[in-house]
Amino acid sequence: MQNQNQTFSVSQGATSINKKKMKKILLVEDDPNLGLLLQDYLQLKGKFDVVLCTDGEEGLRAFNKQNFDLCILDVMMPKKDGFTLGKDIRKINTQVPMIFATAKTMLEDKSAAYDLGGDDYITKPFRIEELLLRINAMFKRVANKTGSNDEGVESQFSIGKYNFDYTTQIITAGEHTQKLSTKEAELLRLLCLKKNTVLTREEALLTIWHDDNYFNGRSMDVFLSKLRKYLRDDSTVEIINVHGKGYKLLVN
Repeated sequence: MQNQNQTFSVSQGATSINKKKMKKILLVEDDPNLGLLLQDYLQLKGKFDVVLCTDGEEGLRAFNKQNFDLCILDVMMPKKDGFTLGKDIRKINTQVPMIFATAKTMLEDKSAAYDLGGDDYITKPFRIEELLLRINAMFKRVANKTGSNDEGVESQFSIGKYNFDYTTQIITAGEHTQKLSTKEAELLRLLCLKKNTVLTREEALLTIWHDDNYFNGRSMDVFLSKLRKYLRDDSTVEIINVHGKGYKLLVN
């Protein structure tokens, strides 16, 4: 993280904002100096209400007592690591967005974050400004998905024998339901919007991950494999690779 010695103080004006209208963030970070720095910056610059916890157990207690709009979870923490905390949070709330922050850069760690329902992953050291940009982008995607900013957002799709509700992130076929992670739902929606035509790899990565780097590409391959598994019981539905271009959702 750059400029960690820089300090921020929350102005009286910022603290007087009606907290009922502010987005509430759960920040779980075991480094107290970094945690306070992030808390102060996000409250001052982002005008968020940020609750700071220093370990996973404290974070889970806070989540059980309060309603949050977003969780930022450090991965390597005492008592309960961030992945375990994220899994516990998902048992309580399947919708709240989660951003994982960690010094680990292995693809397996990124895949683990997304597999348990994480929505984004930021690698330390990072600029505080980058974290704020990711938070704002996350809230914008949530607003678009719920239609609060764009009533024209398409959210209901028919895929062979399946019905896909992008808002609830659920695929149904008869009485069978399959809950999707946020990334899976976003990727399937893009494929549905491009049904029977090519969704380029670059478009998918830049729309969902905002970066078409190698690691994000590998993560997307994992999500595509899962979507194929969810849709495999209908022989008229197929997600194919289009060599050198991207992917195509075929529905006969």
